[in-house]
Amino acid sequence: RRLNVRVNIELLSISNPVHKKDLAVRLTDDTDPFFLYNLVISEEDFQSLKSQQGLLVDFSAFPQKFIDLLQQCIQEQNKDIPRFLLQLVSSAPALDHTPVSLNVVETNPFKHLTHLSLKFLPGTDAEIKKFLANCLKCFKEDKMMLEEKLKKTEEDLTRQLSYTQQSLSEKSRELDKLKSEWTSYTTALSNKHSQELTSEKERALQAQTQYQQQHEQQKKELENLHQKSIQQLQNRLSELEVINKDLTERRYKGDSTVRELKAKLSGLEDECQRAKQEVLSLRRENTTLDAECHEKEKLINQLQTRVAVLEQEIKDKDQLVTRTKEVLDATQEQKVILEESTEEKQKHIEKLETTIKSLSAELLKANEIIKKLQGDLKTLMSKLKLKNTVTIQQEKLLAEKEEKLQKEQRESQEMGQSLQMKEQEVCKLQEQLESTIQKLEESKQLLKTNENVITWLNRQLSEVQMAKKLDSPASAHSGGRAAVSPLGMPDRPSFHSSGISHPISPLYAFQNFLEPIHSKNGNSQCPVQLNSQLLKPSRCLDAHTVPAAGHAANKENGEQLGLESKYFKKKDDSIPLRGLSQNTLNSEYLRPYLPAKAQPLPKAAGTPASAYFPG
Repeated sequence: RRLNVRVNIELLSISNPVHKKDLAVRLTDDTDPFFLYNLVISEEDFQSLKSQQGLLVDFSAFPQKFIDLLQQCIQEQNKDIPRFLLQLVSSAPALDHTPVSLNVVETNPFKHLTHLSLKFLPGTDAEIKKFLANCLKCFKEDKMMLEEKLKKTEEDLTRQLSYTQQSLSEKSRELDKLKSEWTSYTTALSNKHSQELTSEKERALQAQTQYQQQHEQQKKELENLHQKSIQQLQNRLSELEVINKDLTERRYKGDSTVRELKAKLSGLEDECQRAKQEVLSLRRENTTLDAECHEKEKLINQLQTRVAVLEQEIKDKDQLVTRTKEVLDATQEQKVILEESTEEKQKHIEKLETTIKSLSAELLKANEIIKKLQGDLKTLMSKLKLKNTVTIQQEKLLAEKEEKLQKEQRESQEMGQSLQMKEQEVCKLQEQLESTIQKLEESKQLLKTNENVITWLNRQLSEVQMAKKLDSPASAHSGGRAAVSPLGMPDRPSFHSSGISHPISPLYAFQNFLEPIHSKNGNSQCPVQLNSQLLKPSRCLDAHTVPAAGHAANKENGEQLGLESKYFKKKDDSIPLRGLSQNTLNSEYLRPYLPAKAQPLPKAAGTPASAYFPG
């Protein structure tokens, strides 16, 4: 069975003969005065209980923890399946003054956990008598307190009755006076209110006509301004779309040129296997340029996002315009509602006037009719106050509407300023795009110049290698002798018949230098040994070596041919160039950069192709 039990917990301090503290717990039932169980726990008893039940709390903190467990049981006592329970278990079938154990149990789906179990002893006759005596004492004290309160309330009520009777007599006299005064006052009020209503109607009509004219003028002005702004924005959008299309076409063209350059580089990689170090340096430069191109593409994407943001802002502004129109429509509807309410109030006033006349005729009747008239008068006063408040509220509403219109005008001005700022930002972005496009073109030009420089350097290296091969060729016996440069190339051939004295290219000189040899040695072939870096021709027939002259092949009278001196300056981060194969002279890629006289040599009669160029 279930019972509501009262638990009293007390700490008892005993000083004689030794200072001790005991914990006294008492179980009682308010419905059954003979239900009494006691438990006294000393510090020594608590130590044994702590060891038996595995408690982790000291004696000083045990009372508060026990109270916390009881409070959790109280909180969950009204639930269908409570989590914490208090179980009072006895060995006997009924509570017949036998020892009882009080268990604090926590229920879960797996097990019933007993947090604490305390054994209580039933109260003896003396203890029960003492407990009942204390209960009687408490009840008597409560009874005395209640009796004193009753006496005080009776005296207060008698005083209030006498006072209310006197006040009733006085107020009845005052009522008689008020009746006579009220009849005269109501007639005067009705006259005044009729005059005031006519004047207020005229004023309200004049104000309404003025406000309607002002609102119509403002509406027309706002509609004209909004139409102009919308047309300007649409024109601006069309211009921006055309600019975006041009930018996308330019970007696609740039991508196509980059792809073509990459295809050319892949074709040249097969031919330039021996020059991998130089190609790696060029690839690093290309990677940096690709990174710059990616950064510029990112800038273009950012600009496109900004254009999208501007379009969203334009849409938001269109929504604001629609909202302002909706607000204006709502104000007009409120005006119509106010006019209808004024007409209804006028009808209601006429009805009230008729009721006042009927009430003035019936004032001479009994006291019951007087009470009804007092209620009607109160309602009339409240309605008059409501009318005054309604008029004040209408004035406030009109002032608020004027403020809203001013705010909308300010917002429209701010919107125009923000549009101007955004147009300026778009112009700046276009300038940035133009500058980036110019930088791209400059970088492409730099790439072209670098390629021209590389091809020219390769050509110079091939010429130098050919000159080294011809350091000790056999001199021709035809009578004509050409001067030789320190690198083994003829400096300036002698043309006595033509009178030509200007410098010519080394390849042309090399071609002319070989012609006498072939003319002298008709059918005999000169064996040539091919090497990866240099060509070493073997000596054939009776050839005489020509001593080297003191002039360079590309100089005449202090003038330098080819590129300017700035391309030959050594840099700290430069990579040294090494000899390339002679196939580069015959490649189609280098033909546009060779001069007219420095084209690949024609094959002479009776000489193999390997005598001039390997491969």
